[in-house]
Amino acid sequence: MSATVGHLNEVEAEVAAATPCRDSVGDNPLDLSVIIPALSEGPNLQLLLPDLKAILGTLQLSYEILIVVCQTDDPTRVAASLSGARILQQGARGYGEALKTGFEAARGDYILCLDADLSHPPAFVKDLWACRQTADVIIASRYIEGGRAHIPAVRHLLSRALNMFFGRGLSLPVRDLSSGFRLYKADLLRGMSYAARDFDILQEILVRTYASGSLVREIPFTYAPRRLGSSHARVLQFGWAYLRTFWSLWKLRNSILSADYDSRAYDSPIPIQRYWQRSRFRYVTELITGQGPVLDVGCGSSRIIGALPAGSVALDIQLNKLRYARRFGRPLVQGSGACLPFPDGGFSCVLCSQVIEHVPEAMPILDELCRVLAPGGRLVLGTPDYDRWEWRWMERLYRLFAPSGYADEHITHYTRRALVERLKRLGFSLEAEHYILRGELILAFRRPPAK
Repeated sequence: MSATVGHLNEVEAEVAAATPCRDSVGDNPLDLSVIIPALSEGPNLQLLLPDLKAILGTLQLSYEILIVVCQTDDPTRVAASLSGARILQQGARGYGEALKTGFEAARGDYILCLDADLSHPPAFVKDLWACRQTADVIIASRYIEGGRAHIPAVRHLLSRALNMFFGRGLSLPVRDLSSGFRLYKADLLRGMSYAARDFDILQEILVRTYASGSLVREIPFTYAPRRLGSSHARVLQFGWAYLRTFWSLWKLRNSILSADYDSRAYDSPIPIQRYWQRSRFRYVTELITGQGPVLDVGCGSSRIIGALPAGSVALDIQLNKLRYARRFGRPLVQGSGACLPFPDGGFSCVLCSQVIEHVPEAMPILDELCRVLAPGGRLVLGTPDYDRWEWRWMERLYRLFAPSGYADEHITHYTRRALVERLKRLGFSLEAEHYILRGELILAFRRPPAK
């Protein structure tokens, strides 16, 4: 682990400064880029663009309108010229390719995506823009309370089935994953790459957004079918692409790379995982209660962060985990457990749960935990007990059924006996211990008071 340290907002500022956020032509930055994929939509664009420009004019912002096409036709060219929009030629066919072309060219701090067929009313742009500071992705949603979709029954059924399949299968707390009417913070999109080529890019964007720890919000809107022409979306035609994308996203969603991996496990549909996480939460919070301010080292995205007492600090080396943890309302620091950025004896309680087994034994993480603990303070450690046959069997099963989980990340195999002996040599006394299913060990030690 590196020793990169800093408060979360400072770290994010550094990341943003290092991320290219304008195109190569060096034009002045804009507030908003509007991306409109258009496949032979000239007549609709002639109706849409004047209304869109009028709405954007009331918002007092600088903007650009990018129309992304496979082939330029005369009606599209005329509509763009009359409204001052820029036409972009996508390199390959597909809705996803159109969005990626627009993302690469966009110069705005925010990116708005809407369809060219008039099913996304320009007036609703005001609602999206008003919510821009509340989340990283704002979705105009048909399927939350207050939203509506005026579409044929069969299409409505297919749309709801698709959203339920992705939402439940990927544990995404979003009702309308297939809405393309969205407002994005541009830096979120510029820092990611997408594999999807068609409409499945909408689900991929959301999964990668959650994996990065960013926020998603839905606001209700009313969807009406296109006025002119026919829809270019064919749900059954793209069925195989959706399934392929679902599988790749499922692996990411259920891997430790996903920012909310720890938090989501608390409500896991798998009973044993849910029991495990809730038992850990109960034991740890019991051991830190009444101990004063806590330093949570390697906090991840665990809900334990939200239970830390006033004055506590949560630390992790992974920025996406910290980005997710902002919702718990505790001070966050990015840093390494092997080089803690705190003074000696700075905390009356230090917590390190499910971390020490992920680093080489030669690294001084245990020494650092003891260094920042105040004399007379409590040290709470959680780690698998490799002395227990129960854990060794559970790890084998875990590796079999959850290959993207933490089991393969265990570098150092601790045992209760070794940990207790090591801490006793430093003068610590063992005060409490708990086991979860006789495999995961949680210990509480007391550091000797100052002489």
